[in-house]
Amino acid sequence: MAKTNSKTLKVTQTKSLIGTKKSHRDTIRGLGLRHINHTVQLEDTPCVRGMINKVFYMVKCEA
Repeated sequence: MAKTNSKTLKVTQTKSLIGTKKSHRDTIRGLGLRHINHTVQLEDTPCVRGMINKVFYMVKCEA
C-alpha cells in the first residue's frame, strides 16, 4: 500500500525557457512543467529538490 501522507511541493514555472541551456530546459520538462505559470505538485524527494535547485531562477516552489 502506498504512503498517503507523503509531503508534496507545488512548483510553478515563472520564466521562459528561451535562451537557457539545454540541460536546464530538459530539467524543466523533467519536472513536468510546460509553459510559464504552469504549476505541478511533486513528491518531496532529494531528486526533485536537486532539479528545483538547478533551475531555481526559473521556478517558484511552495511547500
